[in-house]
Amino acid sequence: MRSVSQTVRRAVGIGAVGAGLLGGGCAGVHDRRDPVGETFPTVSGVGLDDRAWTIPADLAGEPALLLIGYRQSSQFDIDRWLLGLHQAEIEVRALELPTIPGFLPRLFRRSIDSGMRSGIPAEDWGAVVTVYRDGGQIASFTGNRNGLPARVLLLDGEGVVRYFHDEGYSVGALERMAKALDAVRGEGGGEQADPG
Repeated sequence: MRSVSQTVRRAVGIGAVGAGLLGGGCAGVHDRRDPVGETFPTVSGVGLDDRAWTIPADLAGEPALLLIGYRQSSQFDIDRWLLGLHQAEIEVRALELPTIPGFLPRLFRRSIDSGMRSGIPAEDWGAVVTVYRDGGQIASFTGNRNGLPARVLLLDGEGVVRYFHDEGYSVGALERMAKALDAVRGEGGGEQADPG
């Protein structure tokens, strides 16, 4: 899995993904909700490097930050989070989850994934996991109404959401996430923060 510094080197934007496919399909619209304290649902996805993922099981044992985008335009918010993590030197496993529920997007997944690959260096493909079939579970878990801002979730080592934000990147939100990460690490939910 890439580090945050590797993430920031990738090209800005998901690539040539059709905005219509990312914006709808047959998925339902779910009200926005705060899932802090709940276990992230078990979902399957495939990295742009073709690795199959089961989340949160494949992230077990240490904290992980999920950056969920429901629309192509969410990429701008995700990129700001990644840049903020890099600038603040916050080391945490980070996965981007373009979440594209609905039957129609599943039909075009190869085209969509190919478009994403065209805008991201190959070295970063493994940290972008597209979720199609199980996208509805994520949408109902976080809510997807107003899909523009990313949904940012910090999971502890057991897959429980310890931080959630869905109002767009801000320095204050990054600081609150960093405090939640320190708390998780202090509880033994991952590697300890370096005191120096």
